[in-house]
Amino acid sequence: MVKSSAQTRFEGRYLLLKERDGWEFVARHHPVAAIIAWTPSNELVLVEQYRKPIEKPTIEIPAGLIGDVEETALETISAAANRELEEETGWRAGHMEEGMMVPTSAGMSSEWVQFFWARDLVKVGLGGGDASENITVHEIPKDQIDAWLMDKYQQGYAIDPKIYAALYWSVT
Repeated sequence: MVKSSAQTRFEGRYLLLKERDGWEFVARHHPVAAIIAWTPSNELVLVEQYRKPIEKPTIEIPAGLIGDVEETALETISAAANRELEEETGWRAGHMEEGMMVPTSAGMSSEWVQFFWARDLVKVGLGGGDASENITVHEIPKDQIDAWLMDKYQQGYAIDPKIYAALYWSVT
């Protein structure tokens, strides 16, 4: 099947509103990396931050746009994933393994997220994100994660479903 071209209806700094065959959707200027990171103590590394589009704090796996600032424009996606992990969480991966690439919301967006496994983690800082972010880092033991996520949900946090993909892919 041949794809028809999409027309751009609006272009912002990070997003575009496009239309293809009567279907409106959002596209990103930059790819996204999402990182599945388990500490040496078997804790899943999660981040908490307020998200303006939904006006709620969220619990997520570490993730970020690739090449969205001039200093990182030429980074490989794997190098960017490692940078994002360290920037957001204070953990550095000894090895970054590429996983599956998945659509985030196929009915609304053409965005794809590249998952990575962060291996051989070493704590090198506090994390918290860059100057534009206010991230709280959580390291949750594997045997407590379901209850912890439910508690956060009941407190009014949004739980990003990429966490459940990370958990599914982490079953051993």
